[in-house]
Amino acid sequence: MKFTSSLKENYAFRRLYAKGKSAASPCLAVYCRKNRTGGNRLGLTVGKKVGKAVVRNKVRRRIREIYRTNEGRIRSGYDIVLVARVRAVFTPYAKLEDSFLKLMDKLGLLRREEETS
Repeated sequence: MKFTSSLKENYAFRRLYAKGKSAASPCLAVYCRKNRTGGNRLGLTVGKKVGKAVVRNKVRRRIREIYRTNEGRIRSGYDIVLVARVRAVFTPYAKLEDSFLKLMDKLGLLRREEETS
């Protein structure tokens, strides 16, 4: 993740949950809010309901990779939290990526063609 730093502080997660915009699908939920830095900050949450540690880490790796490969298409200057749901374990990678992109577009975080040039 070239342009993104990690979001690790508990107060930042709570602020996003309380005051940020959100969108959800059956396998993923996304919370976002503008930050005052130039770049993005990403936080990942995978709860114990999803499964044991091996399963949670697998889901976390898949979501991180989806974010990394689409990072250039995402607007900068946002705090983003991705919350994996139980169905993310059984969802194929391509559908998970499609769900991620739809949620990011719904929140207005994807760049348009004019912005990328």
